Amino acid sequence: MFGKLFRRIGVLSKPKITVIIPALNEEKTIGNVIRLVKKTKSVDEVIVIDDNSADDTFNEAVKSGASVYRSSVLGKGYSMREGLERAKNEIVVYVDGDIGNYETDIVERLSEPVIRDKCDFVKATFSREAGRVTELVAKPLLSILFPELTYYSQPLSGMIAAKKEYLKKVNFENDYGVDIGILIDMHNKGARIQEVDIGKIDNKSKPWQALGKMSREVSKAILKRAEIKKILNLDALETINLIQDEMEDSIQDSINKLNKMILLDMDDTILLERFIYKAVEKFGLQSQFNDILTKNHEPYIITKLIANLLKNISSGEIIGVADSIKIVPDLIEVVTELKSRGYMVCIVSDSYDVVANYIKNKIGADIALAYELEVKNNRVTGEVRIPSYFIRNDKSLCNHAICKSNALIYLAEKYGIKLSDIIAVGDSENDICMIKQAGIGVAFCSDNNLLNAFADKIIKKKSFKQLLPFTN
Repeated sequence: MFGKLFRRIGVLSKPKITVIIPALNEEKTIGNVIRLVKKTKSVDEVIVIDDNSADDTFNEAVKSGASVYRSSVLGKGYSMREGLERAKNEIVVYVDGDIGNYETDIVERLSEPVIRDKCDFVKATFSREAGRVTELVAKPLLSILFPELTYYSQPLSGMIAAKKEYLKKVNFENDYGVDIGILIDMHNKGARIQEVDIGKIDNKSKPWQALGKMSREVSKAILKRAEIKKILNLDALETINLIQDEMEDSIQDSINKLNKMILLDMDDTILLERFIYKAVEKFGLQSQFNDILTKNHEPYIITKLIANLLKNISSGEIIGVADSIKIVPDLIEVVTELKSRGYMVCIVSDSYDVVANYIKNKIGADIALAYELEVKNNRVTGEVRIPSYFIRNDKSLCNHAICKSNALIYLAEKYGIKLSDIIAVGDSENDICMIKQAGIGVAFCSDNNLLNAFADKIIKKKSFKQLLPFTN
């Protein structure tokens, strides 16, 4: 339909295009991407779905003239689907918000084949070496299960264009499997697919810590669709196991290059205030909170009762409280320097995972371990789970039922790092065992005399730069 109309009455009758940009922590590039795509005359709508960024992505997108919405559910797939539901035009282009060097005609390159009715779906290819998950997982699996799709050089590319009617038919996986899932769904729905070269781009490689998760989620998306098509057999499954083993070996090679780790407490260490104190104040729960602390002494019971206080509060409100708490001013700079020195940077907290992961992204840390606050339909259920890596076991070095030192041992064992090569930083009684067992234990602006007595180093000023002299 679009192609016939285009040929009959010319350029001026080109259908309008909606550009959708799912974004997470892209304040440095999002504005330029928006301004670039808006230069295309046929683009009359730019939608940014912000996945609760820890930086100023939202405001930068607003200032640059996009329609900006915060995603109600974390995950790229949901953001893509939400953008599609808001799109007013029948031709939709998705671009990534973290690319700093798109060609000026990126939208035209992607959309022209669809507008001219040469295809229903466009998948971008570009001049950049394919990533490890593409080469070690996606392409080998496709060659076994969907060999007709091995033609596409960048099957995990997120830059696409399509007719909305086809996009409505696909299943948007809400994880790393979303892009390969869309490609396979388009193929299975009979869409005409074309690959388009968009030139050279500088695309950020995923950190090695994300490779295992990415590999599993890409595999899951492919296997799910193979199962639906009933094309799995025993030989294929054996080959798939070999592919996954090869990916694990690749990840281990990356891990072996890192041999040092630093663990950071979150409340009153990274953050200048304690999250739960700020939260109960924000939501008017001080009286109930104080009552719990007064009447109970068992940490596990206190943890469960406090989580129940937050029932029905939205995850967005929880993140809003976390975002309102200032972090130590030089921390982000120090984290960058520590990573350049070969350190894994980990948050270990007895607060909630939704908060710890948000702060992890904000400061650029690698890993966050925390209690798992249950959220359903974007609302806290009141339930919390303490992961097993905090629980006493036969490898524990203290007698506490729940302790951060168990998380320390778990991380050391998982990543093959000696305890003597781990620095632990904390401020309170809950950090004592972790600091005792680490190679270097650091008391950070602590008024706990016992913690200070056990610490190898005491930092009295709110500055993480004082960590650097004894890291190398």
